[in-house]
Amino acid sequence: MTNDFELESMRQQMATLKNKLNEQQIVNERLIRRSMKNQVNSITRRNYILMAIGLLMIPYGYWCFVHLSGLSIPFWIVTSIMMLVCAGATFYNIRMISDPGLMSHSLVEARKKVARAKKFDSDWLLIGIPMILAWLGWFFYETYQQNHDYANGLLWGGVVGGIIGALCGFSIHFKTQRQYQEIIDQIEDLTKDYSSTNTVME
Repeated sequence: MTNDFELESMRQQMATLKNKLNEQQIVNERLIRRSMKNQVNSITRRNYILMAIGLLMIPYGYWCFVHLSGLSIPFWIVTSIMMLVCAGATFYNIRMISDPGLMSHSLVEARKKVARAKKFDSDWLLIGIPMILAWLGWFFYETYQQNHDYANGLLWGGVVGGIIGALCGFSIHFKTQRQYQEIIDQIEDLTKDYSSTNTVME
């Protein structure tokens, strides 16, 4: 009789403990999802700004490169195509993580989407660097061909602008990669807690 009472008491304690753990997991998951939403919103907002800058570079490029600096129309056309490609890639990555259902998906599915967006962002850098270097080479060649008085200033402006652009670009890239990784790490920590709790309760 005593053993039955003790066994029932242990069962009630285990049930109470399980309920408390489940409640804690729900709270943790809500916090993780709120943090995910903030991080995703930050990345998305930054990407929209970059996309807008890329699109604005098309009309601005004509005024700056062709009208003001006398560079060739083909150079501006290729620059415009490059800006469109960059804007398109940015928009593609935005759609990957700004899915309205991302926050309601399972954490495993959300992690897959974020990891995919992180990889795309990383792979895009490997495409973007050679593309920018080729563009800069053409820009310097076109500038070198100019005979007007401020061609030398334009050349040095391109050098300084290229350095500043590279520093800003790498800073944005690494910050975005860090935010992606923080989301992934948070999800992994929470899913590990789930697995550990389920193992203990079994």
